[in-house]
Amino acid sequence: MDPTSEQLPPAVKSFIARTHLVTSGAEHHVPSWLRPGDPENRLPVIVAILAAVTLQRVIPDQYTIPGLPRWPLITLELLLVVVLMIINPLRLSRQTTIGRWAMLVLTAAITLDNIASAIILDLNILSGKVSNEPGVLLGSGAAVFITNVIVFGIWYWELDRGGPFARRAGDNPYPDFQFPQMCDPQNAKPGWRPTFVDYLYTSYTNVVAFSPTDTMPLSRWAKSMMTLQSLVALSTIALVIARAVNVLK
Repeated sequence: MDPTSEQLPPAVKSFIARTHLVTSGAEHHVPSWLRPGDPENRLPVIVAILAAVTLQRVIPDQYTIPGLPRWPLITLELLLVVVLMIINPLRLSRQTTIGRWAMLVLTAAITLDNIASAIILDLNILSGKVSNEPGVLLGSGAAVFITNVIVFGIWYWELDRGGPFARRAGDNPYPDFQFPQMCDPQNAKPGWRPTFVDYLYTSYTNVVAFSPTDTMPLSRWAKSMMTLQSLVALSTIALVIARAVNVLK
């Protein structure tokens, strides 16, 4: 305590002492997901991206954009993956403008290609221009469906509270997604914060239930993207299953 404080009234000294006591542990009262944390593991995201690229290659050409070869898009996506791995091989510890744009362009390319495949598949089903082999039809629908889960999970992970780097730094206190651990921190492990797996699970539950389940979207962009994701999944599942059942009769 400052020497000049010796002349303060006892009540003031007591107040100052209590203030120091309260503020000394203030950081422990801030939720772990709002505090700066360790860099997130890069590998789960890279594995998910490679899975999505593989599924893009599996979709038959008849359900892709006519006249547009697949190899330029897939080559671009793989090159962007290489760029991301060079910048952050194992941990997201280095934030760069190139890395940010590479991730956004990569995710946008997969998203647009998958939505285009879903629309073409739906139109072909409605017009009767689809394969009469249930395996091909169901496989194509499953590829679109799984890619839809992966790519929107990446979007949620990449945009929530400014992205993984901003979340790690604790820059934005206002979440776009409210996870159960945020509302019930006593049931969360010490140091808990959302990682890619949490966003991938949110994406999966959204397309299975066609609505939020345990994780709530708070911002308008999050609600809009979850709506778009559900529309793509619902139209694909409904039409593919209906057509497959008709073929099997």
